[in-house]
Amino acid sequence: MQPVWEQVEGGLLGLLVGDALGVPYEFHEPRDLPPPAEIGMFPPQSFHRSYSHVAPGTWSDDGAQALCLLESLLECPEWSPADFSSRLLAWYREGYLAVGGKVFDVGIQTGVALDLLSQGVSPLAAGLDGVRNNGNGSLMRTLPTVLVHNGDDASLVALAHAQSQLTHAHPRAQACCALYALWARREMEGSPDPWADAVCALQSIYHPGSSHLTELETAVLPFPESHPVGGSGYVVDCLHSARVACREPDYASIIRASVAFGHDTDTTACVAGGIAGLRHGKQGIPAAWLSALRGGDILAPIHRRLKEAVGSASSEKT
Repeated sequence: MQPVWEQVEGGLLGLLVGDALGVPYEFHEPRDLPPPAEIGMFPPQSFHRSYSHVAPGTWSDDGAQALCLLESLLECPEWSPADFSSRLLAWYREGYLAVGGKVFDVGIQTGVALDLLSQGVSPLAAGLDGVRNNGNGSLMRTLPTVLVHNGDDASLVALAHAQSQLTHAHPRAQACCALYALWARREMEGSPDPWADAVCALQSIYHPGSSHLTELETAVLPFPESHPVGGSGYVVDCLHSARVACREPDYASIIRASVAFGHDTDTTACVAGGIAGLRHGKQGIPAAWLSALRGGDILAPIHRRLKEAVGSASSEKT
């Protein structure tokens, strides 16, 4: 098992690289994508890439929102929905933590929730909570809860729910975020079966008869092995697409498998990339992909603060 900082650094970079690599392939059907071996940060010249105005190596809304959450968690000792919502609005309006200050690829549900926040609606009430409001927009930014949280599993689950509530308040989306957070934590702990252990932990945390447990057991977990995952924007499909991709043996193969599903390629690769980065560390990410990642001026001070926070937390435990 790798040292904690190497896991944390790998997770953050894995998320951002996966997101950025997936951007040019978004919205394409799997049959229209290059062969897996040719999927990289710079697509083949013959490939009609999405967001042709965006330079390769640029993270999208996924990475920017994850950084907003990370900055909020680093700044506020206690969870602050007001602080997090202000950072999301700064990203949405001004390009805060977006590469070059340019915002693109804003999810429909997230945009509606942020518009409500900008009108003065409480962060606790802005998130859409209908059964059709189960996009993957809060799942994609969940990983920072694991990178900096030192509490027990129940408090981690509560934090995963809370960050989701600002935009995606339905218990199904919240349960997916919680399961992902526990999956990532079990990866860091070196569990031999992180997914299964995360499922067991979440089932024991949720109260019998609660809406979260009902959603977990009736909508999230019964995703049959025989059902082809599709890399879509539906939160359950996104989570399982990332789970399937993470069966690959190394970081590059995991990201290529994520993109090969087509459709919401940046988010699938972001979600899987966070897990792959925790598992394989920075050294497992292809050097060419790391060097092509833009936004170093944004990332450097966050990287430094995160390292200090992880070091302080490790010292307290010893």
